[in-house]
Amino acid sequence: MLFSPYKTMLFAPAVALLLLISTPSPATDKPEFFPVSDVRPGMHCTAYTIFSGDQIEKMDADVVGVLHNAFGPKLDIVIIQLLGEKPEHTGVVAGMSGSPVYIDGKLLGALSLKLGIFNKEAIAGVTPIENMLDIENQLDAPANPAASAAQALHSADSAATTRFSPVSENDFNGPVSASSPRVSLPADLSERSGLGRGNYLVPIETPLIFSGFSSQTLAQYAGQLSALGLTATAGGTTEASADESKIVPGDMVGMDLMRGDLSLSAGCTVTTIRENRVFACGHPLFGFGKVSLPMSRGHVVLTLASSMASTKIMTSGGVIGTLTQDRSSAVMGVLGPGPQMIPMDVDLHTPNSEKAFHFEVIDSPQLTPLLVAMAALNGITSNVTYTENSTLQFTGKIDLKDHTSVQLEDLFAPTDMPVPTGIYVALSVQAAFARLFQNPFEPPHIEGIHIHVTSVPERRRATIDSAWSEKIEAAPGETIGIKVLLQPYRGSPFIQEIPITIPPQTGRGNVGLLISDADTLNRVQQSFPMVQPQVTGLEALIGMLNHERHNDRLYATLLQPTPTLLIEDKEMPNVPLSELNILDQRQSAGAGRLLGQSTAGEWAVNMNQVITGQHYLTITVK
Repeated sequence: MLFSPYKTMLFAPAVALLLLISTPSPATDKPEFFPVSDVRPGMHCTAYTIFSGDQIEKMDADVVGVLHNAFGPKLDIVIIQLLGEKPEHTGVVAGMSGSPVYIDGKLLGALSLKLGIFNKEAIAGVTPIENMLDIENQLDAPANPAASAAQALHSADSAATTRFSPVSENDFNGPVSASSPRVSLPADLSERSGLGRGNYLVPIETPLIFSGFSSQTLAQYAGQLSALGLTATAGGTTEASADESKIVPGDMVGMDLMRGDLSLSAGCTVTTIRENRVFACGHPLFGFGKVSLPMSRGHVVLTLASSMASTKIMTSGGVIGTLTQDRSSAVMGVLGPGPQMIPMDVDLHTPNSEKAFHFEVIDSPQLTPLLVAMAALNGITSNVTYTENSTLQFTGKIDLKDHTSVQLEDLFAPTDMPVPTGIYVALSVQAAFARLFQNPFEPPHIEGIHIHVTSVPERRRATIDSAWSEKIEAAPGETIGIKVLLQPYRGSPFIQEIPITIPPQTGRGNVGLLISDADTLNRVQQSFPMVQPQVTGLEALIGMLNHERHNDRLYATLLQPTPTLLIEDKEMPNVPLSELNILDQRQSAGAGRLLGQSTAGEWAVNMNQVITGQHYLTITVK
């Protein structure tokens, strides 16, 4: 029978005294620490973790050696080898991060590292407890600026450029990225442990427990989750119990990203508890520094052994506190109430059914765009009546405190590419959130997210074939008709007329008329250096988002070969050269932006189908 040093019943005073002498201090006390300077190869140590249920089990281990300055100055790692039937069968398991390790009843630190993939040797790295508790001295310090900047840039790039790509097994457990450092084992340690040369230690994976998500959604975002150091694992949620917050070292805790009809929670093991502060993992979750994530009670269903990556299968229970720090040596949470989350609704309507999801997501500049994109895609693809030949009408709203709501609207039709149509909805939502969170003016306080998708079982898509004008000459103020020939998907061509009026101030000469879809028009305007006007605040940015072009419109844009001056959020077309000279002398560098042409007018017709293509006409203004 294996004894837990935290949950053993005391049958007699003598037994109680013996247990107090031979086991670590209770979780609510401050246990005595074993300094790394006193660690020697061959020392025996004991670790505690959960393999199934809520039963903390003891694992024997021997010290292999110490890697000094492994992750930086005074950031040492102790290498141990776990012994016993279970660890030798499973190896070091995803979710075992944070498991407390003791020498002579004194807390050494937390399991945090393991050998690379496809290796079941139970060799583990231990983060010293001194480094973990150093978080208490850094509560007001920012996260690693380089890491935070890199992560923010990665999130921005993902939101703007993410495209569908085949997902392989390597996306889950592939080569270690720059965000997941690896530590090579010195030759003497490798030989001493019988591993041979060329081995290295990497952070133990953090299992990401998902519930309510389809395999298609997880496959689509597997690469991004893996880059964050998370291993997607099937799990679930359980009802909260009265003693959920009564956790001790060796118990599991969840760090919730999403709760409700859809749930995502990352799991780690508790290393120690100091008053109401919980220290876990022994390595960063994301490395964001200050955070505000719900901390929940984790329950282990079973431990799945695998030559590739053993992992704990978990469920997430009730919220027991708030994760406040995500640092390089550990994560720290405070027992008590959880933080406020963002309520989100996703509705999908098809001709035969209606499905709605209600849940909450965390408020995080780095993660919220990704999470809402996953939720949007899952809400679409999980409906049994949804088919890939459906056109998706997407509308949505993002409510912000003290600001105008962001209105989302677009139409997405399927293509012949092996890409789920729903991914375009997800990318549209992700891009909008990324722009909100990356604004340089103020943190956006999001109060709610509402996404509505209507699925139409047909491919509503048309391509611009040609266009012509009923007149090749027109006077200022005159209205002329522009006819556009469109070719729908597997349908008969048809003509759409767009009446345009030549603005009264238009000068004589030739002007261009661009007949196009929204993307082409955006690219034309962005082909000029610094084409976008500067915005002066979050409200102005929201205004830009609410006036963006939609891909179910047919656009006609009148272009003049005269300069346009952009100053802050003001657009000044047809600027006289004399005024440009004056502004060039008075404006500070970067205050004014000059475009090589001016937009004299823009017209749009709602086609109720996705429009692609372009055609260019020339009209003479007489």
